[in-house]
Amino acid sequence: MIVDIQVWSDITCPWCYLGKRRLEAALAGFGRPVRITYRAFQLDPSPPPRRMSVKQALAAKLGGPARAERMFAQVTSLAASEGLILDFDRAVATDTFDAHRLVAWAARHGRQADMVEVLHRAHFTQGIDVGSFPDLAALAGVIGLDRNAALHCLVSGWGADMVRSDLVAARDLGITSVPTFVIDGRFAVQGAQEVAMLREALAEIQRREIIDTRR
Repeated sequence: MIVDIQVWSDITCPWCYLGKRRLEAALAGFGRPVRITYRAFQLDPSPPPRRMSVKQALAAKLGGPARAERMFAQVTSLAASEGLILDFDRAVATDTFDAHRLVAWAARHGRQADMVEVLHRAHFTQGIDVGSFPDLAALAGVIGLDRNAALHCLVSGWGADMVRSDLVAARDLGITSVPTFVIDGRFAVQGAQEVAMLREALAEIQRREIIDTRR
């Protein structure tokens, strides 16, 4: 029986990038087939008025540079322990709606997880604007998809309803923070939990489902 994991996350959320990596580590050697679907969530749907770094944008929202720097330092250190690089000086604040559309399009070609990974890396490591159509299309090309077809998809507005549907579903489920992992439609795990905790949660879910089938 396939374990279904729905992951609500945002492209520019560092905890989502960390949570993706930890989930993948937790599933290594899991022993059961797993189907992972990434669902759209937007921490901040309003684009900044001008091009600015994430550091600049969040300093204003978190009550000043000092508080923002503490958050950056914490998540950067945790990410480094998982082999991830977060460069908040280069990361560009942007609206992620179109990046989520691209993820939905990549899913049609069986490359959803790869697209999410490349988008995270582009944002946090390379300073690429993941709200730019040309940059998004180029990133689709990085994973072997047709960049011209990706650009056409973005320009046409394809996938907007799919993204909005995910956003509504998140609201209906009461999801207010990401990443949130919904397992087999019944169990929710919130946050970029440690690998050991995720493994324990998966084992507990398996145990409960076995009990339910025996009733």
